[in-house]
Amino acid sequence: MNESIWHKPPVLTEINKLNQNTLGENLAIEFTEVGKDFLIATMPVNEKTKQPFGLLHGGANVALAETLGSVASLLVVNSEVFIGVGVEINANHIKAVLNGKVKGVCSPLNISGKNHVWDIKIYNELSELTCVSRFTCTIIPKNKFLG
Repeated sequence: MNESIWHKPPVLTEINKLNQNTLGENLAIEFTEVGKDFLIATMPVNEKTKQPFGLLHGGANVALAETLGSVASLLVVNSEVFIGVGVEINANHIKAVLNGKVKGVCSPLNISGKNHVWDIKIYNELSELTCVSRFTCTIIPKNKFLG
């Protein structure tokens, strides 16, 4: 498949603006790459993302995964008419991360119809898999949600 899954060609600077005044901004999540069928973002492992024992917090992994999946769904649909809202997420934490940055790679499992299902794999700086997540996003009319 040579065609892009995106509704219109994504621009990283515009995608990163979506994080302004959000949890993504507070966790310093940064979108770094967009391909024909994937979206990548990074997140630092620091005092804002660690749990009390000095490891990357599992909730931070989930926040990175949901941020990636939500934005990916928004990029697949006509964002002037539709938005995506998360309805389910799970995560398997595979390997502890103590420092550096993690990288989330988001790719579609299903993007047809009103339910999008995304596969998000999170890696440490050594490219070791540290977390696997699956995120489901329901697509709804923007005016219905935002009044």
